[in-house]
Amino acid sequence: MGIRSYVLDGDNVRCGLNKDLDLSPEHRKENIRRISEVAKLMVDAGILVFAAFIAPYRESREFIRQLMEGWPYFECYVECSLASCECRDPKGLYRKARLGEIRNMTGIHDPYEEPQNPDLIIQTEKASLDESVDRVIQFLKSKCIIIADAV
Repeated sequence: MGIRSYVLDGDNVRCGLNKDLDLSPEHRKENIRRISEVAKLMVDAGILVFAAFIAPYRESREFIRQLMEGWPYFECYVECSLASCECRDPKGLYRKARLGEIRNMTGIHDPYEEPQNPDLIIQTEKASLDESVDRVIQFLKSKCIIIADAV
């Protein structure tokens, strides 16, 4: 669409910036804190940032919301049951967690506190990937983040 954008996710952040962090609750909070600070810098530079992370704690999501106050920030809850997450497990992380090879896995050993008031909910078990992407684009258009003619 010609929009400067970037996806921050676990793969591109945990292999460098956050490679010193594990899945403990303390490290998860630090992971989200660092990601939030990087995202804020990128937004300041005029980049549309998609921060695709499991932020399992409401406290961390509230931190992000406060940090981004005054900036265009929208919380999108990509809703998916644990059973579907396990079926879609391309890296085998849930399988490893069930076997005890990974500790502190969200949904297995650690809780996931569902968002109370997300700006957008994408129900991945009810919508295809294309439909989900279209919902995100329409939402961003409704917030004037993406100009309708940019498509």
